[in-house]
Order: sequence, then structure tokens, then C-alpha cells
Amino acid sequence: MNSPNKILIIDDEKDIRNLLAKTLEYEGYEVLTADKAKSGIRILKDQQIFVVICDVKLPDASGIELTGEIKELSPETEVICLTAYGNIHDGVQAMKNGAFDYLVKGDDNTKIIPLVSKAEEKSRLQFRIKELESKITIAYDFDRIIGKSHVILEAVALAKKVAPSDATVLLTGPTGTGKEVFAQAIHSSSSRQKQSFVAVNCSAFGKDLLESELFGYKSGAFTGANKDKKGLFEEANNGTIFLDEIGELNLDLQAKLLRVLESGTFLKLGDTKETKVSVRIIAATNRNLEEESQQQKFREDLFYRLSVFQIKLPALNERREDVPLLTEHFAAQFGAKTGKKISNISRDYTDALKKHSWRGNIRELRNIVERSVILCEGDTLTKEVLPFDFEVNKPGTSNGIFDLKEVEKEHIKKVLRHTKGNKTKTATLLGIGLTTLYRKLEEYNM
Repeated sequence: MNSPNKILIIDDEKDIRNLLAKTLEYEGYEVLTADKAKSGIRILKDQQIFVVICDVKLPDASGIELTGEIKELSPETEVICLTAYGNIHDGVQAMKNGAFDYLVKGDDNTKIIPLVSKAEEKSRLQFRIKELESKITIAYDFDRIIGKSHVILEAVALAKKVAPSDATVLLTGPTGTGKEVFAQAIHSSSSRQKQSFVAVNCSAFGKDLLESELFGYKSGAFTGANKDKKGLFEEANNGTIFLDEIGELNLDLQAKLLRVLESGTFLKLGDTKETKVSVRIIAATNRNLEEESQQQKFREDLFYRLSVFQIKLPALNERREDVPLLTEHFAAQFGAKTGKKISNISRDYTDALKKHSWRGNIRELRNIVERSVILCEGDTLTKEVLPFDFEVNKPGTSNGIFDLKEVEKEHIKKVLRHTKGNKTKTATLLGIGLTTLYRKLEEYNM
């Protein structure tokens, strides 16, 4: 395992190397040494080095040029250049090549420790940022897509093929099938992964508001526009913008979006100069845009530009064999969130989910499992914690099925027990108003 504070000294003068090494080791650093540029680079390739202290004059290379090579190999590593003779030109060139600082040997030995400390602090932060960015990328990669059914594996395979390119992607399929998860995975597997991923639901805004959100405006463009505003396309510059519910765009905005796709430019509200951006567009819809384009409800030219690469995401009913896997995933996720350890999922619970008609697809399943985890009083999800609109079998009831009112009554009782009688929380969990809850309590004499 790499030490958290490794320093590398590259200097062909043995006495200087040893003196620096002892000084830094006394300060708690782990020091590695090399007498040539070549051996120094070899160490840097094998280990995580926070700071390199490098002599400007080496037997096999110039320390100034070596600085650039080190920064190219490990951008997070900081380089301090040392020289026996002060030279302004060398100092300037070293800094241009990415050196943290430039010191003259023996000029002031008290400077080296605080300088190394500052360089190591900066390097540590840069390595930490790199580590966090790596975790973010992993969190949104294709491993986040749960399922082993043929239809979902086929969709993932297509998405993986198109991800490295800059091609526009159109994700189709019913609501709740995970289009944004796919869009994030495509972005995270592309060359734009370190840039912004901006998601916008086109159905969440009115026409005028959506235009200003997407493209921004200049000060004075309309009443209340007191200063310039960057739109989401500018925020996503060099990254990816995900346009969900693209079918909700009106024809004027469709024309503006088509221009972005064709030229990478757009005109802000109130502006006379076009703004240029480099943005990858991933769009999603649950509508048949080809059919709507034939009915002139959606621009045909925009449809063909958006559908360069189409991926159809299957409804949950088309991949019922994935329901148990998704259920386990959501149970673990919400168990951790609520502090509950759900170690088992009963057969009757899973069977009920597999038989259910999933009109809301994965989103509906996710909500059902979250609700079940909240209501679960042990470590096992059973059929009893399912909502009343699921078929619930109980012994001693007509045909083994509860009357709908009886199911609703039992479900309200369970939620009341969970909230310890708190009616406001109960109404919130049930998704009904407090007045409705009181009416039902009165109706069921509870």
C-alpha cells in the first residue's frame, strides 16, 4: 500500500541526496532517491509520489524538461526544482513546465521544509479530488444498471458501443424505465466524463421559462431580467446535456435545438451575438416521435438529428425475471438509508411483485420497496407490508383474498403502528391528505 507522504529526490550528487533525505525523514516523510532522470521516472511509474525534488542538471536529462515529463505522467505530483546557480530563465521555464517552485541550493536551507509541506498539501488535495472523481464515475457507470434479462443486456450493449463517441442518442420507452440512469452511464463512459452532466425535464417548464433555462438571456431581455443569465447549454459546455421528455418541446424551441445540433450555436434571449458551445445531447421520450413527426406535431428534421442512435428501454413487464434483482438492490439501498438491515425477502413478497402490473415500471417498483422497508418491523420483507392495492392472501377470507376495504383498513393500522400514532406522518406515508385520513379512521371506527 502506498505511503500517504512519499517524496522523491532526483539528484546526481550523493551528499545532497543524503542530506535532503535525512532532513525530510526527520520531518516524518518517506523518502525515495534516484541519481538519474530515468530511474526517477521508473519510481514515479511504480509508486504514488506527492512531491519530487529535482536537480536542474542531471547526467541524462535537463531537470527543467523532466518537470514537464513528470507533470504529464502524474499531474497531481508537485515538482520543486533545485539548482546550484540561480538563473531567471531556468526558473521561468521550470514554472511554465508546471514546477511548484524553484530554489537555489544552499541559498536558504530553512526554506525547503515549509516549501515541501505546501507542495505536499496541494498534491494530497489533487490526489483526493482525482479519487473522488473516480468514485463518481464508478457510481454512474453501467454497473449501476441492474438486470440480467436479454432485453436489458441488449440495451446496455448498445449504450456501451455508442458511449465513447460524440453521437447524439435518443432513449425511448415508457416512463420510469431508467432513461436518466442510462444517460448518466453513457456520459460517464465518454471522453466528456470529467465535464458537466446537466439534466433537464422539458415537461417541467412553460415555453418561455424553458427557453430561458436552456439558452439563457441578456440583461434587459424582458421585464425582471436585471442581469445576464447563463443557460443550461452553456453550463453543459464540453459536457453532456440530457433532455428528458423531449417530445414536450414546442415547435419554436425545436427549431432552436436543431440549430444547436447543426452548428453548435444559439441565440440567447435579447442577444444579437450567437453563443457557441460543444455539447453532447442525449434526449429521452416516452412518445412515438416518428409518428408525431408524420402528424407534424414534431419536426421531422429534428427527429432524424436526434435519432442518430436510438436505444429502446424495455418496460418492466418485458423483463419480469429482473424484478427479484431490482428488489434486492432497492431493499439494501433503503435499508441502509433507514438504518434497517433487511436480510431476507420472502417468497410470497417476490411472487406478488412478479405478478403485479408495473405501469410505473422501475420507478414504481422502487417506491413500493421503499415503502415496504419503512413499514417492515423485522429483517424480512413479507407480503403483509405491500400496499392495499396489491393482491393479499390471508387464510379464512373469501377465496383467500381480502375485501378491498379490509385491506385498506389493515394497511392504515400498520402505518399507524409504524408512526406510533402520529397521524400527520401516517397521512404523508400513505400519500393522502390529513383530512382524508381522519375520514377513513372514522369510517373504519379506528
